Amino acid sequence: MTDLHPTIAAVTDRIIARSARRRAGYLDLMDRQREAGTNRGNLSCGNLAHGFAAAGDDKPAIRTGGAMNIGIVTSYNDMLSAHQPYGRYPEQIKLFAREVGVTAQVAGGVPAMCDGVTQGQAGMDLSLFSRDNIAQGTVIALSHAMFESALLLGICDKIVPGLLIGALRFGHLPQILIPAGPMPSGLANKEKQRIRQLYAEGKATRDELLEAEAASYHGAGTCTFYGTANSNQMMMELMGLHIPGSAFTNPGTKLRQELTRAATHRIAEIGWDGDDYRPLARCIDEKAIVNAAIGLLATGGSTNHAIHLPAIARAAGIVIDWQDFDELSHAVPLLARVYPNGAGDVNNFHAAGGIGFVVRELLDAGLLHGDVLTVGGTMADYAAEPVLVDDELHWQAAPEESRDDTMLRPVATPFSPDGGMRLLAGNLGRAIIKTSAVAEDRWTIEAPCRIFDDQNQVLTAFKAGELDRDVVVVVRFQGPRANGMPELHKLTPALGVLQDKGFRVALLTDGRMSGASGKVPAVIHLSPEALPGPNGVSGPLAYLQDGDIVRVCARNGEAIALVDEAIWAARPPAVAPPPALGVGRELFALFRHHADEAEKGGSAILAAMESVI
Repeated sequence: MTDLHPTIAAVTDRIIARSARRRAGYLDLMDRQREAGTNRGNLSCGNLAHGFAAAGDDKPAIRTGGAMNIGIVTSYNDMLSAHQPYGRYPEQIKLFAREVGVTAQVAGGVPAMCDGVTQGQAGMDLSLFSRDNIAQGTVIALSHAMFESALLLGICDKIVPGLLIGALRFGHLPQILIPAGPMPSGLANKEKQRIRQLYAEGKATRDELLEAEAASYHGAGTCTFYGTANSNQMMMELMGLHIPGSAFTNPGTKLRQELTRAATHRIAEIGWDGDDYRPLARCIDEKAIVNAAIGLLATGGSTNHAIHLPAIARAAGIVIDWQDFDELSHAVPLLARVYPNGAGDVNNFHAAGGIGFVVRELLDAGLLHGDVLTVGGTMADYAAEPVLVDDELHWQAAPEESRDDTMLRPVATPFSPDGGMRLLAGNLGRAIIKTSAVAEDRWTIEAPCRIFDDQNQVLTAFKAGELDRDVVVVVRFQGPRANGMPELHKLTPALGVLQDKGFRVALLTDGRMSGASGKVPAVIHLSPEALPGPNGVSGPLAYLQDGDIVRVCARNGEAIALVDEAIWAARPPAVAPPPALGVGRELFALFRHHADEAEKGGSAILAAMESVI
């Protein structure tokens, strides 16, 4: 292992210095939670009796308090493929816990909504704030003080960040995340995308499109493209919060079950009464957060984590920003090309050597912090892959060479010398662009803009042929405070058609277009958002007008409206559309009104929490 790369060291040191006061306050609170906070030993007889009344064979152990009791927080539902496997996990975990003399109870459940189901629908306006709701649900589950540790069952987009934000309020407890794995590969993602684009052009029927989608999303497990859900799993490995190698083992396999058993046994070993106490608050530190960002960049992961990772960090008293991402991106090479950045899916990535290969390469090159406190040993233990030998779980070293260099490469011969996530800034604000799937000749787009307040307006204009030209498509009033910052993937096929016709096209929005954004330049999360903030001032995006020349440049880090300053200053801001009603969106008005900007995580609950502590 070589010395740590100087850029990674400098960024980490800056984050540590920036976070010093908040981090110290957080750790002090966690120490007090362990020493003086409510726990099972301090519960009254009535409290305790309520807690074990339905515990069956585990009643005696829970009653006497002589063994660890594990709280299970689950995101199970059987409508979403990624979460359906969790249905049987609690009963398995209880059996595995008894094998090592401890007990387990389901502490509570949290919602798990799917962007794939709500994409382009009204329910998508609830998506980002479901993360805050999940965090609150996790806190409620663990607030019963019946537990000395926790296992968190969650896998998809907002679920993992939400679980962690909530769990970090109980950071004195050892905690492990348990994934369920991706579904086996079905119809190739590239073929699915081809048919989507044909449908957008009117060259495929709805039945043909549905058949392609059903052949791609065909069973239990996460979607197989490398979007936010699978990026979550990668980050949990790079932060050391999984049992090593857990992320991409398929559901319903013996290996998957043995990894769940290993997590249950391991949580018993790192409990607060043992010699190897590993509380979540100490595992998630500044170096672990930087490791997560490095993993994201090295694998071309989802830009949604430019929102989620700052939110997770805030919950642990750590402050990171997009400048940190940008500087790390210039230091970290791109080692993986997983769809939409390449042809193969996460199963192909895993077969090529997967996360174990990536961890080994990064550690050996001085591009990853090796001295972090993980739940599974040391960071070096994550440079491995789990295997069954005579039905028993073992780990073997990650392969020395990639098994498929079209998907996975070493640091010495990367796909790109940088990680492909850039900060853009200028008179339009600050934004993120993901370049790893975008051809370099499209990193700079300068063209007249066409402005919309809704993605359906974009599709109407597309179908009418109004966008058949060089254009920067602007979709505004899509930020957290405006409508909950929905994903705009409904636009991907249409924008792809325009680009394939030879036009120079980009998307510019204060909304989201995450990790499956693909080949069209997408300048996203623009902050401040168009909707006026608490100070009553609209973001710059509200002052753009149709036909203004806009330049977005990933190479120079620019997001600029080429409008004379005097003309700009004389313009009134655009009037925001009224808040949409229906699908329960009105119940989330509190979250919208109090959410802060995307660069801080777009969270109402974290903003409110920081105002009182």
